[in-house]
Amino acid sequence: MRNAEATRERILQAAFAEFSAYGVAGARVDRIAKAADCNKNLIYIYFENKETLFSTMLEKHLVRVFAELAFTPDDLPGFATRMFDFAMANPDLMRLIAWAGLEQRTHGSAVRDTAQNAKIAALTRAQAAGTVATGFPPAFLLTAVMTLATAWSAAGAFGPTIDPVADQHLPALRDGIATAVALLANAESG
Repeated sequence: MRNAEATRERILQAAFAEFSAYGVAGARVDRIAKAADCNKNLIYIYFENKETLFSTMLEKHLVRVFAELAFTPDDLPGFATRMFDFAMANPDLMRLIAWAGLEQRTHGSAVRDTAQNAKIAALTRAQAAGTVATGFPPAFLLTAVMTLATAWSAAGAFGPTIDPVADQHLPALRDGIATAVALLANAESG
């Protein structure tokens, strides 16, 4: 059993590298099998098909992200800067998440849905308690915070292209994100 689990883990690691580089459509099970040093048929035995392999591997990494990035609705700038640091330190994971979004594979993810709903509920409670302003609905606010925090990562569509030397001034960029998120969190409805 120990050998089977080790093989499964090698497959998931190889799949992570392949999917983050090529997405689901461009990924090849042959390359994953070669990188994992296993028989291609073994991948199908463990995961049934390429889409299930992708979903399994994505869920594994989303669980890791949600575990490492505690959500703090009363300190949204702190959450945003932790997310920014994580996104900048994990470009392959950010590319993987971008591929998942491009290929419409993030909908229906139980892990992601549960985590997002919990964050929205926490923001709703924080707004009701008065610790977060009510200028923006909770789902909008969460989307804005996460977008700002990841805009300059490998998944960002505009940050790296508009500011190609951002990596030369990360502390200032991080501070700017914190300031922008603080303004959003303190905005009152008009």
